[in-house]
Amino acid sequence: MKKILSFFFIFSLFASNAFAESGADRLLGLWEVGSGKARVKISKYGEKYMGKIVWLKDPLNAEGKPKVDKNNPEESKRSVPLLGYVNMLGFVYKEENTWEEGTIYNPENGSTYSCSIQMPDENSI
Repeated sequence: MKKILSFFFIFSLFASNAFAESGADRLLGLWEVGSGKARVKISKYGEKYMGKIVWLKDPLNAEGKPKVDKNNPEESKRSVPLLGYVNMLGFVYKEENTWEEGTIYNPENGSTYSCSIQMPDENSI
């Protein structure tokens, strides 16, 4: 069962122009997750937004091979490398600083969650 996850995007910003953007495309760019273990590139497809893992703090497993999606509930996807993996999908801009209707996949536990993103107002940072 998918859990509803309110996802506050107060992550480290790596895209220098993200706060210069206004509206929906303000989300675009490179973000570091709160744990510091990964960086996700947010891009747009049509009118929706998605995120792809583009950097891992520890990209290799104990055997020195690229980490894979070993916890995926679908056995056929357990050998897919985490680098390049699309783990955020379907986000729609709803109102100022809010994107909804998306899902986020957590490769650490193999779960997918309903998700919304709320970014702080640029004046409050």
